[in-house]
Amino acid sequence: MEGGSIHLKISGLQYRLSDTLSPNTTMFEPQSSIEKGDSTSNENSINPSSAPEKKLTLFALRLAVLEKAATGLGTLGFIWATVVLLGGFAITLDNTDFWFITIILLIEGTRIFSRSHELEWQHQATWSIADVGISSFRALRSSSSFLLSSIRAAFSPIFKRSQRSREIRETGDVNTAANWDYQRKPIRRWTSSEVPLLPYAKWVFVTRHVSRLLYWLQLLSATACVVLSAMKLIRRDYGEVEKGDTDKRNRKSALIIFYSLALAEALLFLTEKAYWEWKVSYCKLLDEVNKESELGPSGLVSIRRFFYDAYSRCVNGSIFDGLKMDMVTFAMDLLASSSPDEQLIGAGILCHFSFSARYSDDTLQKIGLDLPVIEKLVEMLNWTDPQEEETRGYAAVILSKLAGKKQNSLRVAGIPGAMESISSLLQTNRNSAGAADEICERKVVFDHPSYEFWKFNHLGLLILKKLARDHDICGKIGNTRGLLPKIIDFTHAEERLLKDQNAATSQILTVKRSLQVVKRLVSTTGATGKQLRREISEIIFTISNIRDILRHGEKLPVLQQLGIEILTSLALEEDATERIGGTGRVLMGLFNIFFKEGLPQSHNQVRTAAGEALAMLALDSKSNCHRMLRLDVLDKLVGALEVPLLCVNAARILRNLCTYISTDSFKQLKGVTAAAPTLLRAIMSGENKLQEVMVGLAAHVFKFMDPQESSLMFERAGITEAELANALVQILRKYKQPHIKIPRIRRFAIELAIWMMRDKASNVLLFRDLGMEKELEGVLETTAELESFNMFSGTVGMSRHSITIHSLVETALNLLMDG
Repeated sequence: MEGGSIHLKISGLQYRLSDTLSPNTTMFEPQSSIEKGDSTSNENSINPSSAPEKKLTLFALRLAVLEKAATGLGTLGFIWATVVLLGGFAITLDNTDFWFITIILLIEGTRIFSRSHELEWQHQATWSIADVGISSFRALRSSSSFLLSSIRAAFSPIFKRSQRSREIRETGDVNTAANWDYQRKPIRRWTSSEVPLLPYAKWVFVTRHVSRLLYWLQLLSATACVVLSAMKLIRRDYGEVEKGDTDKRNRKSALIIFYSLALAEALLFLTEKAYWEWKVSYCKLLDEVNKESELGPSGLVSIRRFFYDAYSRCVNGSIFDGLKMDMVTFAMDLLASSSPDEQLIGAGILCHFSFSARYSDDTLQKIGLDLPVIEKLVEMLNWTDPQEEETRGYAAVILSKLAGKKQNSLRVAGIPGAMESISSLLQTNRNSAGAADEICERKVVFDHPSYEFWKFNHLGLLILKKLARDHDICGKIGNTRGLLPKIIDFTHAEERLLKDQNAATSQILTVKRSLQVVKRLVSTTGATGKQLRREISEIIFTISNIRDILRHGEKLPVLQQLGIEILTSLALEEDATERIGGTGRVLMGLFNIFFKEGLPQSHNQVRTAAGEALAMLALDSKSNCHRMLRLDVLDKLVGALEVPLLCVNAARILRNLCTYISTDSFKQLKGVTAAAPTLLRAIMSGENKLQEVMVGLAAHVFKFMDPQESSLMFERAGITEAELANALVQILRKYKQPHIKIPRIRRFAIELAIWMMRDKASNVLLFRDLGMEKELEGVLETTAELESFNMFSGTVGMSRHSITIHSLVETALNLLMDG
């Protein structure tokens, strides 16, 4: 902006690629629906008694007391002079007293008039550090270099830009910049701090200089009043009173009272000014408060503006009115202003306080309770004028912080048009697919060479990520026209970007944020989640963009993990599962990550996520199972059962292959029998999830063997059938109730027991002697829906087992009785 405009710098906003991913969860166990509280702690919230601006409001109150006392004495003196002296003694007054009184009244009238209007003009002088009337003595002593550095500090942009961009903005000279081809839109009103009051001598009569003139005029008037009053009180030459002249007998006393009132009023005013300058210029109260408020060098403008407002309230109303002010409510009032400069100051203060460790909670709480302020912030997201880029950026940053608390996020999303406003942040300078008329309409605004789209893109994605924690808001995001394709567009990362170690952090971070948003959307439960997964999987770029990340993103495991988790969630839907499996090299890419050796420990989570994704894609999908077998990965999966990191998911994949493959691939799966010894040893020594998946796989692997082969496998494992039978009974005995972390272990144990009893009649006697019947009856009494599903979306069961656990128990009991 030009001239007296203000540019504030955001602090506290850091873009990091090391954000902690959500804790590992699995689709094969239900997730608790109990919501966690907001992550923001109240430990660092500000104590109201420590608010630094309280020093300013107390200072304003003390000044107001002196000001009102001086004004009261001045009024009394004026009344005394006009009624008693000039009214009662005007004819009998000495010639010097008459003119002294007249001069004092004139200069006091001038001072009172100047004082009554000074604050009005001072408000217009608070737009730059160099022009503030409050610090006149300091301003006169300051060197030009100090003023230049102060102005530069005040003009720091919202986001760090190139030096050339800063120079353009600070000087306001659009003609000196080769890239600055955009001229500010003409406005229909004056900037009040630059109004020329007279056609000539414009520099003197610009409004921001008038407050200084009034300031010095008051000091001169008060000083003159002190001099004249003191002279008369010291000399006491009020004229002779002749004996018997009753008209003059009280004249001396009346004059002493008047001069005393005038002297006291002027001294009080000068005391006020001395106290003012001592606290501001010597004690540097404003700088101290600015430092404690953590607003930075440019924050001094905001602090001065706040002080003037507090002082004005104390002077014009009750002296206690200023005590009711605080920086947050002051900033919210400025935000509601129609002045772009005031809106910028207000948004800057709220942004700084929202990121301050001390003031964040208090600030966000006040903003969250003021719906008009939230609506104003949302409205600012639609601003497209490059000159309003900073204010728009502040609004986006505040909303990104505000959305971190669930109650506030509901208020933000509840504002009509909020999602469309957030969607406007995802505008890029690329001519991406869209309506031609919309591109033409926005071209004038967004073709500005220095407009930093990526930062608004990042903030928009960050807001969406935080909002997407709520189920209902996810539905609104999905229903917002054109928003999902925009989000998916940001998941695209070229091979060059993924492999370049020197790639711009901003580009990688934007891809990461978009993947985080998509992950939260596809993880939504219920009908809303089903609809979102369907719509996202139908966008033709979704799976191919993730495939590129899987193929080329080895150096960015965070991105790979997010992409894999998205595929895992999409696999909850049958159509999406087929689309993923049918997209070239997706399955191969997942297997490559899953089997990749020699990777650092930081890649372990990615490999685990790839295994779970493959298990999900093989579940209930014969076509994907056939595709996996064609990739010739069976032997590697069997070998992975020996690897602690991979064994659980390898067992899940193999079990799904054995369950859903057609009979014509029996020979291909015959090789899975080599895993039998490993499975038996894991069942005997493993616990919890490992034991569950190994028991579940064993029940299917042994179906590929005849009795002789199975006996041979037991011998290789060094385990007897009696030991295995006892282990299965102990599992049923241990888990009297279905366990949320291993919901299928009782089912799998019964399935394996049924195979053993069918394989050899002698095994029936083993189970009978071990008390299997009693344990099975206990299972019948404690069965739950938890045991009826292969996978879960939150607390909702998905892919119901074709055979109920009741049927399995009945089958096992019949075998025990018939044997």
